Amino acid sequence: MKKTVAWALAAATLMTFAALPGYGQTVQSVLDKMIDAMGGRKALEAARDTTITGTAELVQMGMSAPITMYQKEPNKLRIDVEITAMGMTFIQAYDGQKAWWTNPQTMATEEMPDFMTKAFSHQSLGNDSFLNPQKLGITFALKPKATIDGKDYIVLEQTLADGHKITMFIDPATYLPYKSVTKSVDMTGGEVDSEAYVSDYRKVGGLMVAHSLRNLENGAENMRMTITGVTFNANLDDALFIMK
Repeated sequence: MKKTVAWALAAATLMTFAALPGYGQTVQSVLDKMIDAMGGRKALEAARDTTITGTAELVQMGMSAPITMYQKEPNKLRIDVEITAMGMTFIQAYDGQKAWWTNPQTMATEEMPDFMTKAFSHQSLGNDSFLNPQKLGITFALKPKATIDGKDYIVLEQTLADGHKITMFIDPATYLPYKSVTKSVDMTGGEVDSEAYVSDYRKVGGLMVAHSLRNLENGAENMRMTITGVTFNANLDDALFIMK
């Protein structure tokens, strides 16, 4: 189960302000426009935690399940997936330092292996990853434009503090994220190419939130998500993200 709103809506800021050929604008100007499109810096900074509910269609398993995602700034994340046929809720969570989950093989709650912890921590970054990237050791670069289904997109490459890279495709008409591409890992530790597409943006509490998500691994669709509820600033307790 991949991609949080935080992962799918992550944006960028940068170290250089030189304009690149073909863009006619600077990286910072692109980012400022994206922040404005998402609701503005003030509104984004005010959203200190987010709770999202919806339905996840697990394509390769041929089933759908209720899903709840909790994100707390700057880097806490929890995803609960209810598998009603099994009478269980599968959890993946990161408390800012450690990641844990319901192991689908043992059905036990345990710490994630190191390789999964690293990958899940990348998904846990919230708004601070683009509003205050310097605090998190994050940098960004503007890349040549890319064409997807006949439409050109602005391309931003995000480099996290550990060197992990995420490539984001920004719609030049709206300045909202459309797609992100990165390297991730599967349950065996094998590297996979991960793509996330976000769409159906709607305004919630003054912020633009994507209500539809598709995720692909190595070109094969593995998850679709439809968001039905978004709540900001529910004062989520840190204990929610800690393994019990």
